[in-house]
Amino acid sequence: MVTRTDATTRREQILKEAARLFAERGFHGVGVDEIGAAVGISGPGLYRHFAGKDAMLAELLVGISGQLLTGGKRRVQESDGRPDALLDSLIEGHIDFALDDRPLITLHDRELDRLRDSDRKLVRQLQRQYVELWVVAVREQYGHLSEPEARATVHAVFGLLNSTPHLSRPGSLPGRTAMAELLHRLARGAFDAAGA
Repeated sequence: MVTRTDATTRREQILKEAARLFAERGFHGVGVDEIGAAVGISGPGLYRHFAGKDAMLAELLVGISGQLLTGGKRRVQESDGRPDALLDSLIEGHIDFALDDRPLITLHDRELDRLRDSDRKLVRQLQRQYVELWVVAVREQYGHLSEPEARATVHAVFGLLNSTPHLSRPGSLPGRTAMAELLHRLARGAFDAAGA
């Protein structure tokens, strides 16, 4: 997915616009000409960057799954063995994804089945590894939770955080900082309630 740098590459621009358009109108509702127009190149010009729409979708969904896992692993390494700090850091990272990459959540919900089997299996594998980071962190923070309880709670919190595309129009929500703080309190509250 799009790297958080000042200068994005043409490929990253294409992916960002493809994600937005696919989320708005569905994978089959968008043509390569429309994606090209959104980034100022001809539809056929996209083929210099991607084999087609299927390749864009795969890179978007595999890419974000890989980024979440890589970010989660980095947060584990930076936690210095403090379970509370690790859990807060994981929550913050996932909130950044939920607020900044909303089209990818919609894409995952609607279009995952359109991926080739190998790409879909890779997405699922990356997601399972990401969930495992959270399960370990939750059990370190709340030692009496069983593995199934921790896993269920992690998935429930993901449901909460990943609900952002289904909220009302972005302009009617609190500002980004306030929304991030609210989501963090809700997620931490869910974990605290499960661990009580």
